[in-house]
Amino acid sequence: MRQALILLAAAALLLGATAAEPVDPPARDHGITVDDYFTIANILEVAVSPDGRTAAFIENRWEPPAEERNADLWTVDLADRTLHRLTFDDAAEGSPAWSPDGRFIYYAADYLRDGSQSPPWDGSTQVWRIAAAGGEPQAVTRIVDGIAHFRLARDGRSLIYAVGFEQTDDEWKALREEFDELEYGHGVTTFTELWTLDLESWRSTKLVDATRVVTATDVAADGRIAMITTPDEEQIHDEGWSRVDVWDPTTRQITVVTADGWRAAHPSPFGWINEVAWSDDGELLAFSVSFDGYPTLLYAAVRSDAGYRLLELPRPDGVEVTGGSLAWRPGSHDLCFIGDHRARGRVYAVRDVSAGGATGTSVVTPGDVTVDGFDFDATGGTPVVITSTLTDPPDLYRVADGGALERLTRVNPQVDTWKLPSIELVQWASTDGTSVEGILELPPGHTRADGPLPLVVELHGGPTDATRYQLQYWIYGRTLMPAQGYALLSPNYRGSTGYGDRFLVELVGRENDIDVQDILSGVDAMIERGIADPERLAVMGWSNGGFLTNCLITTTRRFKAASSGAGVIDQVLQWGIEDTPGHVINYMDGQLPWAGADTYREGSPLYRLGEVRTPTLIHVGGDDPRVPAAHSRTLYRALKHYLGVPAELVIYPGEGHGLSTYEHRRAKMEWDLAWFAKYLQREPAASE
Repeated sequence: MRQALILLAAAALLLGATAAEPVDPPARDHGITVDDYFTIANILEVAVSPDGRTAAFIENRWEPPAEERNADLWTVDLADRTLHRLTFDDAAEGSPAWSPDGRFIYYAADYLRDGSQSPPWDGSTQVWRIAAAGGEPQAVTRIVDGIAHFRLARDGRSLIYAVGFEQTDDEWKALREEFDELEYGHGVTTFTELWTLDLESWRSTKLVDATRVVTATDVAADGRIAMITTPDEEQIHDEGWSRVDVWDPTTRQITVVTADGWRAAHPSPFGWINEVAWSDDGELLAFSVSFDGYPTLLYAAVRSDAGYRLLELPRPDGVEVTGGSLAWRPGSHDLCFIGDHRARGRVYAVRDVSAGGATGTSVVTPGDVTVDGFDFDATGGTPVVITSTLTDPPDLYRVADGGALERLTRVNPQVDTWKLPSIELVQWASTDGTSVEGILELPPGHTRADGPLPLVVELHGGPTDATRYQLQYWIYGRTLMPAQGYALLSPNYRGSTGYGDRFLVELVGRENDIDVQDILSGVDAMIERGIADPERLAVMGWSNGGFLTNCLITTTRRFKAASSGAGVIDQVLQWGIEDTPGHVINYMDGQLPWAGADTYREGSPLYRLGEVRTPTLIHVGGDDPRVPAAHSRTLYRALKHYLGVPAELVIYPGEGHGLSTYEHRRAKMEWDLAWFAKYLQREPAASE
């Protein structure tokens, strides 16, 4: 069975190699079903070879009977688009990195073979390498309990890897060690050691002792190592304590590049550093800082005799920097990143960064594109991007002169036969006159002349995020609901990214207020335009979308059904039990619960639950650390047992803030479809 799936996947990818040949497009005659979701493959990461001829990428897909997606490493020839699958194990490969000579690809993987109890085949994450031409993977590390992350040195002669160690080192150490099966709030901490492995002698040397947690690294050409560190593992989640350090191989000393200077200049201290990136010449070190509710900031640390001097870099107007995407264009001082702008995701560049600042910003990937990842070759030439369109899930493309996209892969050829929803951008005015935008999806073949439809309002999480202008089939409503005959509206309400700093920041201190008004104004606009049937309205969302679902059903009774996923019900409870309390403090206008009781109460749906009459389906992961199940249990108890409102609570055992397994994702979709069909009183679509 698995071999058949491998061959099928290879055949699907190889369709990209002949995409330039003129062929008649297949008929779009397949009605989309829940089963089709599990045929979707995704491209997660891309790394271009130093000579610019080949791209390595990570592709993941469902391979039954496995409950979770399987990731594998592939390469594609950028000239003739020939593909080569390199790995075949049931494992999660990631972080591909080319050796400078292009012979090997290094990557991280958690291989488990033959019930092995020792590394590297025991399921722990290790560094591996494989010949670019193919062959058997070779274990590079064999660390007990595995590594946290790694970086290949620029000369390819060594790599840096991080290992976590648990320490008990406070005044209660003896008691904690005597009763070590108990869970403690503090005192038992996982710190990080940083090691280097010589790839010629295969000897490891410890560089940094386990006194802090190292969450990310980058290695300069001269061997200096930039690190994002924090005092302990718990405070990573609390936000507000991370900094950038640089380890010098000559002095073997650590210099603190950032401490609190940038925090003092910002409206909130609760931010976290996302990534670090050295320029090729090692003169500039870039990093980004994210704040819930506020714009992500870009910085460059400029090397000087006195250490490092910080520069805040410009961002294009209206563009929000996304995390995990910083890269210097090779051979230059152009800092590239992915930014959100009006429901698109593009690669932007801050040009010619120097000690005096930057000369400006530019767009590297213009047009209606939604980029999820990118890389350059060693010359800084044509970028290769992971991007999706209105008709295709993510694939690899090369960005040609002028911004035109040349397709390199076709990992989802089955989508060519699907009856796709129409996808359009719509705008409306909120109650205070602010222009709000959203994504409207209509069933295949439906026109507005056909009359109004039952409307599902789908709300994105974050809220520092946005729904993008792209084809997206996921378990939270997009593509699936239009395929079943619903109109779907995904509002980018106040607090969403890509609409300017003011639009983003206005939500601070006003949750359960202007965001709700933005959404309800969008519903009114869809009714006025003849798109939505006012008697058949539903709302759904996950995370912040679940919170907003809870807010909406306590504000109005116009929704006939709701699906609330991992949604907050009370802000004080959320501050007390979630893993990122700084998020709550930011949105509660910087106040702690005892100092801002009114703000916390106004931002909480709990205190208006008596108004709810909407039948509500509630989903949550049993081990969710971000929005713990106590919120969902509270909502269910109030609706089911005290208010007599139809409600069902679905708890997914072992799941965190998102659903990861085949069974759980399928259950989520099937429950939502059945719930909306019942309460919106509609017949199943023909494709069901």
